[in-house]
Amino acid sequence: MNRYLPVARQHFLAALASTSVVVKSISAVVVLIYLLSWAVDARYALGVTPGYLFPPNFWVWTLVTHGVVEQHVWGVAANVGTMMACGRLLEPLWGALELLIFFAVVNVSAGLLAGLSYLLTYVATFDLDYLFAVRVHGAAGFLGGVLVALKQTTGDTTVLKVPQVRLKAAPALVLLLLALLRLSGMLDTSADLAAYSYGALSGWVYLRFYQRHSRGRGDMSDHFAFASFFPEALQPAVGLLAGLVHAALVKVKVCRKMVKRYDVGAPSSITISLPGTDPQDAERRRQLALKALNERLKRVEDTSAWPSMDDEEDEDELRTDTQPLLPGPSAGPGGASLSSSASSSSVSQSGGGPSVGGAQHPESSIISFEDAPSRS
Repeated sequence: MNRYLPVARQHFLAALASTSVVVKSISAVVVLIYLLSWAVDARYALGVTPGYLFPPNFWVWTLVTHGVVEQHVWGVAANVGTMMACGRLLEPLWGALELLIFFAVVNVSAGLLAGLSYLLTYVATFDLDYLFAVRVHGAAGFLGGVLVALKQTTGDTTVLKVPQVRLKAAPALVLLLLALLRLSGMLDTSADLAAYSYGALSGWVYLRFYQRHSRGRGDMSDHFAFASFFPEALQPAVGLLAGLVHAALVKVKVCRKMVKRYDVGAPSSITISLPGTDPQDAERRRQLALKALNERLKRVEDTSAWPSMDDEEDEDELRTDTQPLLPGPSAGPGGASLSSSASSSSVSQSGGGPSVGGAQHPESSIISFEDAPSRS
């Protein structure tokens, strides 16, 4: 175990050095607040408490700071690891500024929605513990948003081979795991489950409708629809329900309507961009096809090996030993025809013509070669 620690430390420092200032700064803040929590109750001052978030207290700064507050060392490791994954996988595609915007949007939305849900629960139950005993903090909310973003960019990447699990199934699997941990009593409160759920939802809404990029805003491809987060058996029902909710949000001007885009200024012909045919989706499918082709070619190269020279020499020797050079006198019908034809040719050469009286001599079966008479 000890010999692997220097290697892991080296890889961690190399990965940290390759990230931007945004990732390094957020990671440093997480570690600093964890060290500060040994002296003061950082969860109370910087975490989201539903009773203090809304008026008359209105602790709005906790919406920004709750994502970097950790109480245990494994929480610090999970938080820093999530930021490192963003620096390696998302930041090269988005840029440091867009990553910072995504971090702020997901954390603020997750904290606000979680606090509002606990407030509504208090209204239904009149239990003050839902207002003042709950602390929403940690990387659960941002982790949900990051897994949704990874589903959008590299969803077809295989995480586990046995059983085969792709990255696009990670948001639902982590949600199921947190729910099981809460039901088994291993989680004290449902704050992490609520923060993760709202973080994944807010991340999907932002990436689906509002993120700005070179092709416009949002990602309306079919592989990133809301129903794609659920099992295939539930996708039709979820898709119908999501369509009704989206239509209602379009009417109140919260979401934009999916429209067809025509680029009449294209040099070749009219370019039509439809939902489900997004260029990013096409590029993702092209990369997947290239990866499958490379794996197939590699398997073919591994299975087809060139024969060695020793094998060829052994085959030649075996062929030489098993096949005779000339057939013997008792070789069968082929040998009899060969001897008879040879005897007839020798008789014709020695006698200068056909034999008289049809007499056959035993010497006729011997093939002889004589020198031809020389000409003067």
